[in-house]
Amino acid sequence: MQRRTLLQRAGPLLALASGTLPLAALAAAPMVEIWKDPNCGCCQDWVLHLHKNGLATRVHDEGNNAARARLGIPAKLGSCHTGLVGGYAIEGHVPAREVHRLLKEKPKAVGLAVPGMPIGSPGMDGPAYGNQRDAYDVLLVLADGSTRVYQSYR
Repeated sequence: MQRRTLLQRAGPLLALASGTLPLAALAAAPMVEIWKDPNCGCCQDWVLHLHKNGLATRVHDEGNNAARARLGIPAKLGSCHTGLVGGYAIEGHVPAREVHRLLKEKPKAVGLAVPGMPIGSPGMDGPAYGNQRDAYDVLLVLADGSTRVYQSYR
């Protein structure tokens, strides 16, 4: 088995090894499948944010354009990573809080998106950004490609 394949399959267990998700929580945690660029640091920070907030992940380091299109997220809402959880697409730096809310409320929608890469959003909030926080909206993406604000962060 190639090292890359082994690491991809072991992704959720790596969260356990890093101490971010206890074994019992790992077994019960919703699984977020993620497609991202292998060299993107903010994507990896977002993955860690998900782990710290009770979500397991399976990461594919192969880019996200094809996944975004396949899952029905319009290109104009694009960001640097795309996820899939519970049948919903998750585009960009969506806070784990909103992912949990989405899974609880189960709206008729394609998923959630935070277009671009707003400073202060999860994964874009590390020391390199110097406590800067830009306002941004988490958008609910509907089947026809339209959106509505799901949650505002100001």
